[in-house]
Amino acid sequence: MRFIIDECTGPAVARVLRQQGYDVFSVYEQARGIDDDEVIARALAEQRILVTNDKDFGQNVYRDKKLHNGIVLLRLRDQSAASKIAAVLGLLQFHSHRIEGAFVTVTEKRARFARL
Repeated sequence: MRFIIDECTGPAVARVLRQQGYDVFSVYEQARGIDDDEVIARALAEQRILVTNDKDFGQNVYRDKKLHNGIVLLRLRDQSAASKIAAVLGLLQFHSHRIEGAFVTVTEKRARFARL
């Protein structure tokens, strides 16, 4: 599984996923400042799942009908790096087979999957 970690999600999530053996592109580390359209286009072109906490990607997918390989939207009350890491690792542990091609909204208590 390949990921692109949005700038607002931060480099800590990217580092942990790399340590877990995933192929990860970190916008914060490797392309700071690119806009959302570039992020989603790169994710699609490179067949990466986007991990973000930016709600604008919901508009990109649902309103603007942007194609994607999968988006994980972190809607966490606690926006600390540790909370984001725990949410992503929990999602991968229990639902990795459902992420690709889905728009996944993750909270501290659950993951909601939507397909267009």
